[in-house]
Amino acid sequence: MPTAILLVEPNAAVASDLRHALTLVASVEVCPDFAGARTRLLTDDYDFLVTNLRLRAFNGVHLVYLAKLSGVTTSSIVYTERREVALAREAQSAGAFYELRDRLPYVIRAYVKATLPSADRRDPAQTDRRQIFRGGRRSTDVSALATV
Repeated sequence: MPTAILLVEPNAAVASDLRHALTLVASVEVCPDFAGARTRLLTDDYDFLVTNLRLRAFNGVHLVYLAKLSGVTTSSIVYTERREVALAREAQSAGAFYELRDRLPYVIRAYVKATLPSADRRDPAQTDRRQIFRGGRRSTDVSALATV
């Protein structure tokens, strides 16, 4: 079954480039603004929401929340031109994956074809799995024993 992607990008040139990369792996609908994307998310079902973080008065995270609440997408990808740590954390805590725009054409196939976890593994809210296993000696323990 083909994957349906809603691409939200206000810049027509960037939208064209991303659409070309995305049509190789899925059927793509492009929306240039928040209002149009909101309407499509409420009326149609998509497998992926791929949105620019910067959408003039709104940001892509608003669409991620809308998609999660309405249950119309399985995964969301938010991208920006340059890394913005606070907004990346917000996108990840909303349940979206975060990428840089320049990387997106190269990694989109992996997102579409892979079985994805429910959230971005880089989300700061995720538990550090190393803290679950609290056994054995640590290097500080060994150095303390050596001095005794």
